[in-house]
Amino acid sequence: MGHELATIAPGNYVAFTFFIGTMAMMAASVFFFLELNTTPTRWRTSVLVSGIITFIAAVHYYYMRSYNLETGESPTFFRYVDWLLTVPLMCVEFYLITKKAGATIGLLWKLIIASIFMLVTGYIGEAMHGQDASSWVWGTISSVGYAYIVWLVWAGDIAKLAKSSSPAVAAANRYLGWFVLVGWAIYPLGYILGTTGGLFGNQMVADPKAAQYSMDIVYNIGDAVNKIGFGLVIYMLSRKES
Repeated sequence: MGHELATIAPGNYVAFTFFIGTMAMMAASVFFFLELNTTPTRWRTSVLVSGIITFIAAVHYYYMRSYNLETGESPTFFRYVDWLLTVPLMCVEFYLITKKAGATIGLLWKLIIASIFMLVTGYIGEAMHGQDASSWVWGTISSVGYAYIVWLVWAGDIAKLAKSSSPAVAAANRYLGWFVLVGWAIYPLGYILGTTGGLFGNQMVADPKAAQYSMDIVYNIGDAVNKIGFGLVIYMLSRKES
């Protein structure tokens, strides 16, 4: 009747990155939540949202690690459930830091809808397990939502609002914008690696198992960099402004 504890075998770097991701996200959440009382009022909601993002990710990473150990498969469904909650919240951060400069609810909805569009179309492509050209088509459609968010942050309404606000807000938008432009670009790389024959027919990813292995590692690294990094940028700039 006992339940055997699943362990990470030597060389299982996918499960190892899931484990490290769980611990890193949880540690970040504890840090953000404990620092709320000493955070300037203007930035408090942003730091709270950062803690919520990493907490949601920690819970999902715990389940994704267990799923991967028990089945040996990529936890694609659980990952996209995580992203459908955390990525729109990351977009909310841009609204929160520019709210006093005039950001509207309409702008917030643009960010949320673009992020959901990006994720839903990406999931459709990944649910096909990268076995045909449709995965590439859906991946390209998904990149449209990503490109729109990049435009809003760097040249659209968010960029204009940030420039008209305080130096700290302008700096926050610039740093977070780099996460969107460079950090989020990690995910298309993972998507390409996870598509059979990706990277221009590279034989390493011609095998579906090798493709899945590479994709999970890239996604796990990307999540840690972006979700924790987002929160740390906001935390550090809140201290700089105070």
